[in-house]
Amino acid sequence: MKEHIYHVDAFSERPFAGNPAGVCILDGLKPDTWLQGIAREMNLSETAFLLEEKDGYSLRWFTPGAEVELCGHATLAAAHILWEAGRLPGSTAALFHTLSGVLTARRSGEWITMDFPAEADVPCDAPEELARALGGRPLYTGKNRFDYILEYESEDDIRKMDPDFRLLGTVPCRGVIVTAAAVSKDFDFVSRFFAPSVSIDEDPVTGSAHCCLGPYWGRRLGRLSFTAFQASARGGVVRVEVRGDRVLLGGRAVTIMSGEVEL
Repeated sequence: MKEHIYHVDAFSERPFAGNPAGVCILDGLKPDTWLQGIAREMNLSETAFLLEEKDGYSLRWFTPGAEVELCGHATLAAAHILWEAGRLPGSTAALFHTLSGVLTARRSGEWITMDFPAEADVPCDAPEELARALGGRPLYTGKNRFDYILEYESEDDIRKMDPDFRLLGTVPCRGVIVTAAAVSKDFDFVSRFFAPSVSIDEDPVTGSAHCCLGPYWGRRLGRLSFTAFQASARGGVVRVEVRGDRVLLGGRAVTIMSGEVEL
């Protein structure tokens, strides 16, 4: 059997923006080397692999260099494809079994809302190589089980940041979130995400980073709901709502290409 594969721009309502993800719907189990090979061939920040189960789908995410435990934009892309390809009715929630537990996604018009675990940070000192790789003077540094998070004084600091990715790749973490309060009244905060240690210098729009950004800005602003903008070159909008130990992430998606894996 040939596996169906799709290229989806997630956290965007238009093509060529947001974060591109691969989505591969498997007809049966495949070895990890095959999954990693397809992810490397797709050469996107993440490729999602779906395998149907009795009560939903198993879902795994691979960068071109490694499997990751949590990925927002590829989950958004996977849910979008299940509904668009008619594998799930539009009124039915998508349920995923993942390395980060059970995740769900629901559709409301053009928007998809995902229920993810909160990944709150705790304050810490920045390693020397992290401070040198990013430059500038952060107002705050924290870390959760995946990433460092650093708040800077202004949105301009975030947009102009030009990290030393070689040095940043030596920092022992999945990635680094940098953030600041937004200038535009349309958004509450902006961010960028760097992950050279898993073969992604800059991820265009990172859903899982907002599992940390939501609780962080909730503490800072005393609120539970936000509209965020990830200020990469492609850019993307993420709706964020903190609900205790869970975070709801909202976004849109558009399919760019579809095909079949010939192997």
